[in-house]
Amino acid sequence: MEKSFPWGSTPNTDLSLWRSDAVVLFDWLMSTDLNTVPVTHPAQKQALADLLARLEEVDVAESTQEEISAAQEEVARNMGW
Repeated sequence: MEKSFPWGSTPNTDLSLWRSDAVVLFDWLMSTDLNTVPVTHPAQKQALADLLARLEEVDVAESTQEEISAAQEEVARNMGW
């Protein structure tokens, strides 16, 4: 479902994510109370909610716990910092 923005038509940005990153982000966003995430502007919380909504529209929303664990391992292995 397309999100309706109150300010009319807005430009979109295509974003390609590594699937493992998308799975990890989706799992984290689903288990996080966005009201407790530290933000410096309300738009940051809204952007996270929008990201969650977009991730819900793709196949990562159907990830099993096994797939989530594997994605977490894969992402952590490639942290590089």
